Amino acid sequence: MFVFTIFVLFVFFILYKLLLIVPMREVNVIERLGKFRAVLKPGFHFLIPFFDRVAYKHEIREQVLDVPPQSCISKDNTQLEVDGLVYLKVMDGKLASYGIENYRLAAVNLAQTTMRSEIGKLSLSQTFSERDSLNESIVREIDKASDPWGIKVLRYEIKNITPSRKVIHTLEKQMEAERSKRAEITLANAEKAAMINLSVGERQEAINVSEGQKQKRINEAKGTAQEISIIAKAKAEGMELVSTALALDGGHEAMNMQLKEQFIGQVGKILNEAEISVVPAEMAKLEGFFEGMEQVTHAVSSGSAASSPVSKNSVKGGRS
Repeated sequence: MFVFTIFVLFVFFILYKLLLIVPMREVNVIERLGKFRAVLKPGFHFLIPFFDRVAYKHEIREQVLDVPPQSCISKDNTQLEVDGLVYLKVMDGKLASYGIENYRLAAVNLAQTTMRSEIGKLSLSQTFSERDSLNESIVREIDKASDPWGIKVLRYEIKNITPSRKVIHTLEKQMEAERSKRAEITLANAEKAAMINLSVGERQEAINVSEGQKQKRINEAKGTAQEISIIAKAKAEGMELVSTALALDGGHEAMNMQLKEQFIGQVGKILNEAEISVVPAEMAKLEGFFEGMEQVTHAVSSGSAASSPVSKNSVKGGRS
């Protein structure tokens, strides 16, 4: 019974050494008597017991390696603490096994040295503004060096760029000064725009006022001209009517009476409004004055009657 058990265990051991199942996520490197034989891909495989053995197992999925923070000096002599992540994948199991001792550690160290070298080519402001180009440069340099290791560096990402406390304090002052500068520029532009708008408004106001005054003067001139024309026409018609009335019977007496009434009215007005007593110098000669006025009226009416036909003829000639 004991011998049978030993035999069964020996058979299972032989089968365990004979059969090999490689998972989907990895590849196995097989050595025969200490010498490389093959790289077995995922699946079911047979081995020669006691001759073949699995020497290395490699993850074929994309791997993420953390690059520890390290001190770097930028082009403008600024000290920075930089860390990142490197993404790689095993492309050749044989080179990953025999090309280098530990490709993970080598990739991390290479990423650190390459990152220091690339940051040394950039100024402090460029390290913040040109992260994408910096990542691409680091990936390109690491990929060249890691090609003999059978791995492929897919990408590199900088996580944090931390300047020293003194540099941070200086940057804060610089940003504050820049904000103050932008605020002053904005205020100056606003004042400039306000002054421009104010001057444009004053200019337009002056133009509108001048146009209004110009139109006012034009309207006043037109009104004055029309007024003069109407008054002249009315006077001419009035003179014509007076001349016609004087030519009729009793016209002279009516004119004389009208003049007397106007004279008496004006004298009464002067006596009422004057602050001192006003008395005509020759009250006894008022009758002679009115008789003289009658003679003057008669002379004026005679002259108007004589000149009226001539005036009418001249007016008709002018109209024709």
